[in-house]
Amino acid sequence: MGRRERRRRATAATDSVGASRPERPPILSAIDVRKTYHTGADEVEALRGINLTVGAGDFVAVMGPSGSGKTTLLNCLSGLDDIDGGTVMVGGKAINELSDAARTRHRAEAMGFVFQAFNLIPVFTATENVELPLLLAGRPAKEARAAAQQTLDRVGLGHRLNHRPAELSGGEQQRVTIARALAGKPQIVWADEPTGNLDTETATQVMGLLRELHGEGLTVMLVTHDEDIGATAERRIVVRDGQIVSDDRQ
Repeated sequence: MGRRERRRRATAATDSVGASRPERPPILSAIDVRKTYHTGADEVEALRGINLTVGAGDFVAVMGPSGSGKTTLLNCLSGLDDIDGGTVMVGGKAINELSDAARTRHRAEAMGFVFQAFNLIPVFTATENVELPLLLAGRPAKEARAAAQQTLDRVGLGHRLNHRPAELSGGEQQRVTIARALAGKPQIVWADEPTGNLDTETATQVMGLLRELHGEGLTVMLVTHDEDIGATAERRIVVRDGQIVSDDRQ
């Protein structure tokens, strides 16, 4: 299959397990995405021909047992990992065909990331942690500072702008990471077990924030093993042995 045909099919892709095409315009399309890990003489097929379309404004929970390929799927669809076959398009660009530099730039411009580990710089304040990616992307310092402060206020941390991570609770630290993901006004946010390090009450608050942001039009792709967390999404995809085995809207 030629590159042009792969891109055409990716744009029109629907999920192989029978989900109908989203009514919303697609922001993410993947066709026959494959990923194999090589460990010595062994090969592990982590993704085995993934076909998926996500509409702009969707809230999708990716679920499945440990080792099923959930995180690999998120990493490959977002361009954090290379794929070994197929096509991934995000925001109209085939990211697997981009150079490393162009892919990094596209992630910075179109995507936000929230992980289980907060990955905050300990010596930086909340504001500095949020504005750093903007500065690295070339935003003027004054503009980056304003965007960071506005976004922190949006996630309920307007009173914590100058606090460092050690001075914040776990829930507050995760809100900083969400603000960091949102400050660049991304088209899609990828969240990998974002409540994994939080207690139940705090996890509920963080998910409430993500649902609120989704209600304002944000596209969210969430990886979780928690059934209760998955139930909050409007669409649930179950991955097993590197394949999508179900795709249901709730």
